[in-house]
Amino acid sequence: MVHTPRTSSPATPDARPLGAVEWTICAIAAIGFAFDIYEILMAPLIVRPALMELTGATPGSPVFQMWVGRLFYIPAFAGGIFGLIGGYLTDRLGRRRVLTYSILIYAVGAFASGFVTSIEQLLVMRCIVFVGVCVEFVAAVAWLAELFPNPAQREKVLGYTQAFSSLGGILVATINGYCVAHAATFPAVSALGLDIVDPHAAWRYTVMSGFIPAIPLIVIRPFLPESPVWQQKRAAGTLRRPSLAAIFAPALLKTTLITTLMYAMVYGAAFGAIQQIPQMVPGLPEVREAVQGLKPPAAARITQEIAASVTSMQELGGLAGRVLMAVAALYIVSRRKLVRLFQVPGLVVLPLAFAWAATSSLSALKPMAFLAGLLTTGQMSFWGNYLPRAYPMYLRGTGESFAANIGGRLIGTSFAWVAATLAVTSDRAYAPTKVALVAAGIGFSVYLVGLVASFWLPEPPAEALPD
Repeated sequence: MVHTPRTSSPATPDARPLGAVEWTICAIAAIGFAFDIYEILMAPLIVRPALMELTGATPGSPVFQMWVGRLFYIPAFAGGIFGLIGGYLTDRLGRRRVLTYSILIYAVGAFASGFVTSIEQLLVMRCIVFVGVCVEFVAAVAWLAELFPNPAQREKVLGYTQAFSSLGGILVATINGYCVAHAATFPAVSALGLDIVDPHAAWRYTVMSGFIPAIPLIVIRPFLPESPVWQQKRAAGTLRRPSLAAIFAPALLKTTLITTLMYAMVYGAAFGAIQQIPQMVPGLPEVREAVQGLKPPAAARITQEIAASVTSMQELGGLAGRVLMAVAALYIVSRRKLVRLFQVPGLVVLPLAFAWAATSSLSALKPMAFLAGLLTTGQMSFWGNYLPRAYPMYLRGTGESFAANIGGRLIGTSFAWVAATLAVTSDRAYAPTKVALVAAGIGFSVYLVGLVASFWLPEPPAEALPD
């Protein structure tokens, strides 16, 4: 059932006009969300050229696919474990402090990634980046939710700032495309005396670019206000101590289990299917025709440029999905119906996008990638709005972190490893097609599980955040 936008009840705090501080908070939060996704979606763009340089393995070979799975999953696993700890620290130490240190962590990891000389070093740096990203997201969502107590205003702020996540995806695809085209003119990273095979490799500049947006976040965020409700309770000595066990208490057990499962399925679609698109692109007829007769470096450059263009379409879809979710959240009261708005069509779109479009033509893949991004990324924004309402204040960071990091980053991203393992083939020419067919199966399966689980999703309070 669709309703008109919710209005404040007499007991609900009124929406206040946004002043300079509030606009700054929203801007900084939007930048943070954008570059969380910037770092995450960097992996599918750089994994193929990075592995070919650092390992010399052939795409589709067991060694190549093994490292694809490791580079997708192990950083996410590390991010999930440390992100869970970060959620606990968010409840213990405050939202703003944890936000600031998380930015420092991923800035260091991003910059150092450009200077690695082995695949093992790249893996370690990507783990560091993911730890910062996973902690940052949870702290930022709790921080924003508590800074805007009016329900309608809170929904808008969370919805529209998270929409900038998809701009991060578009930006990383754009930056990667620029690096591919112009890397030969950039300063060589081997200027530091490192033993680097290709000092002008585009993927190195792409991974290093994640450091740039961290600068304004590090400078400005420490001066923004702490969550007032958290600060007041701590000052009064009434802030309860968070614990992981508390989110499994009878009153919260169903919420924790269902949100964790559904979050995992969304990330399963993203990592097990959508983020595999750059590996499918080389098999498309238009791409094979474009690189026919070219030397390997030129062929690789053209392939990477086309992959970046498809990723941009997917991220434009993600942006549309986040905006659609932000608007729909104001009008559809039932959270179950709201998430199904994206789940039901996804059961059809995901299999078509990969089993048909990704194996037939570039012109078919681009619009289908747009739709797949819209439906999947829109659900990610759903959880940013839902989870702050699902847990009391002293458990907000811990509860959000468990669903996002254990469900999404740890369980959900394991589908990248599943995809890489199932896509192993000795036929290099068939490798892109096999990746696409595996992605189609994963996409349909995780959407189906998520839809079934939504029937048990608890409906959170409609107005004030639980205290």
